[in-house]
Amino acid sequence: MAGKRLVLPDVLKGLAVVLMIQVHITELFATEDFYSSLAGRISLFLGGVPAAPLFMVVMGFFFTFIPGTSLSRFRRGVQLIIFGFLLNMGLNLNLFFRIFKGDLDTDPLPYIFGVDIFFLAGLSLIVLATTVFFTKKRPIPLLVMALIVATLPVVLPYYQGNSKILSFFTAYFHSNEWWSYFPLFPWLAYPLSGAAAGFIYAENKEESEKFFARPAFLLVASALVIVLFGYGFNVSSDLPAYYHHGPLFFGWALIFISLIALFFSKLMQLVGTENFVFRFLSWAGRQVTAFYVFQWLIIGNLATVFYKTVKPEFLFLWFAGVLATSASLVWIWTNRKKWSKIFENH
Repeated sequence: MAGKRLVLPDVLKGLAVVLMIQVHITELFATEDFYSSLAGRISLFLGGVPAAPLFMVVMGFFFTFIPGTSLSRFRRGVQLIIFGFLLNMGLNLNLFFRIFKGDLDTDPLPYIFGVDIFFLAGLSLIVLATTVFFTKKRPIPLLVMALIVATLPVVLPYYQGNSKILSFFTAYFHSNEWWSYFPLFPWLAYPLSGAAAGFIYAENKEESEKFFARPAFLLVASALVIVLFGYGFNVSSDLPAYYHHGPLFFGWALIFISLIALFFSKLMQLVGTENFVFRFLSWAGRQVTAFYVFQWLIIGNLATVFYKTVKPEFLFLWFAGVLATSASLVWIWTNRKKWSKIFENH
């Protein structure tokens, strides 16, 4: 029964990584005309709340159910930060090669130290492991901390000094530098909220499910999402505003995420989880780290060649191609032990 309950978070993680692929293609491959059009903004919106925020909330939720000590979780956080640097190097290999050859006059440092989601995930795990060690399984301190973290970007000043070292360092926490995609403030608020939800759910499974299924909650949550939809859409489709949003967008995103989760939960109950779409999303969610790495290795290196040159009519083909190639590479990677045994036997 517990395994069945974890199908939904896996599906949501799979959904998030698929939407990340489509938005990365729009950001890096689409022509400027498409990027700034309504269709382009819709693509950015779909790559907004249902992508990184949803993924980070689910990561926080899983944090409460996966066994491990605070020290082991801390170590996992450090590993993710190291993976972040390695991924930055890997996805920009083509760019670095062209800089080395002298074809491009570009500073490579922002591409090496760019604050992608691996850094956010690693730092978040470190903070969660440390916080939960002191607060135990109490959700209220986590929710209060999430609200504070989401508010900090609108009250803290950005570093404006001339030190390059400090510019790169502050980018991981609070910065308006273009390479600061997922700074800890406000993005830490999402895994904190997910962890709080996980602790609440673990304590009161039936009451939690009943609360989110109540008509009053659905009515109020839907009304808030609809009333603030224009605001949420504008922030999601404006990347600097999205990466450095404040508490209002955070609150709207959490409500939106709860409705997304509820929608998929009901849909899975209605049509079952054995169809191709849910099986694929669940599998992608279970292999989300490998999926994320492979899609970036493909998109990042091709973007150096095809940056903002792909016409709208070919974008879906690019999406399908990257998705299929990433899935194939993930499948090969997850079955690598099987392949090694086959080759050993021959």
